[in-house]
Amino acid sequence: MIDDHARLAELISEWLPQQRWFGGKGRAITALQVEDDIPLLEGDPALHQVIVGVSYAEGEGEHYQLLVGLRVEGHERFEHARIGWLDNRSVFDAVYDPELTGVLLSAIAQGRTVGDLRFLASGSAPIDTTIHSRLLTNEQSNSSLVFGDSYILKLFRRVQPGLNPDLELTTALAAADSPHIAKPVGWIEGSLDGQPSTLALMQEFLAFGTEGWALALNSVRDLFAEGDLHADEVGGDFAAEAERLGQATAEVHQDLARVLPTRTVGHDELAAIGATMHARLDYACAVAPELAPHATAIAAIFDRLATDVGSTRLQRVHGDLHLGQVMRTDFGWVLLDFEGEPAKSLAERRELSSPVRDVAGMLRSFDYAARHLLAERPTEAQLDYRALEWAERNREAFCDGYVKGGGTDPRSEAALLRAYELDKAVYEVVYESRNRPTWVTIPLSTIEKLAG
Repeated sequence: MIDDHARLAELISEWLPQQRWFGGKGRAITALQVEDDIPLLEGDPALHQVIVGVSYAEGEGEHYQLLVGLRVEGHERFEHARIGWLDNRSVFDAVYDPELTGVLLSAIAQGRTVGDLRFLASGSAPIDTTIHSRLLTNEQSNSSLVFGDSYILKLFRRVQPGLNPDLELTTALAAADSPHIAKPVGWIEGSLDGQPSTLALMQEFLAFGTEGWALALNSVRDLFAEGDLHADEVGGDFAAEAERLGQATAEVHQDLARVLPTRTVGHDELAAIGATMHARLDYACAVAPELAPHATAIAAIFDRLATDVGSTRLQRVHGDLHLGQVMRTDFGWVLLDFEGEPAKSLAERRELSSPVRDVAGMLRSFDYAARHLLAERPTEAQLDYRALEWAERNREAFCDGYVKGGGTDPRSEAALLRAYELDKAVYEVVYESRNRPTWVTIPLSTIEKLAG
């Protein structure tokens, strides 16, 4: 145990708001306390798994998971990750220290139990514990460690009581022999509020895969570089890949529907979904005045959802699907990060939803890929037209592939698709107005088209 929890909490309270994965930015922290402290390695260096509880001036508090490293010797190598000092020991974020993160890999391989922590391997294949980790720097809400070219361990930072859908859905799809996932290798489970809770997930690392967002942007740049060619005439045309991605998405949905619960819902539940969208719109209008001219039209679409749709099937879905959550590998498209939207509760993320929601998320991502390079440039009519052409071509190709993969054509569920796209665009307006105001025109253009 770390002896001085009060001092550790003080150090963390100063350090935590500066971390990119901290979800409480802009909220006043009223208290922070160390709720759990489990030593995984004693001596110099030392490693502790720490759960802190954060309370805010408004709203409910949150739990965050830290790997706390302590060093006397060699601490200067991790100065950039320092949280502070306890006596003569440097306290730092241990995800940067390959010697300490190796403790996690060994614990999963050995199936260790340490206090309330359980390290579990998902199969009988041996885990190579000789390889070292590196921290990926592009994570937003979690921290991911890559061990050699073999494994990736996602450490959930904001943790909640219960089973994380990333583990639940990935495990279910692996059991269904889905070729469109990175197979689970192991996970770490702890206890929060007396419930078994997922703290980390380790999967095979797709060392030679390429992120869908990067491939799509290359295609858009190729198009913009050509003066007079259409999207289907450029060497970097993405439509064939978009179609294959649509097919992979449908096949994942089919597998999820086969191994996990589904149900058909009618007027009342669709009305409730529309009411939830309406409530999110009301909140968004309060913080993003740009939405005001469109609010009445959007609300009417949400309020008519039950009447316009009638009935639909709900099932488990990805929940946050976009081009940054998929990877093209030598053997096809792979869907990643089945965690859902991290800001929502686990209960909300595990609710059944329409597969159209995932489709809408990907269609919005095609619009972003096409338009974001133009967001901070003066209006150029030709490039605007070419961006629209690229987006429409790839949106259609994705839907064509979705049908080929066995899914219902999302274009035949136009009212549901429009509602989900609008709901996503409303969220995007809020995000962009807070973080990238010059990009707010991207979701607003969709809103003008769908709600106009």
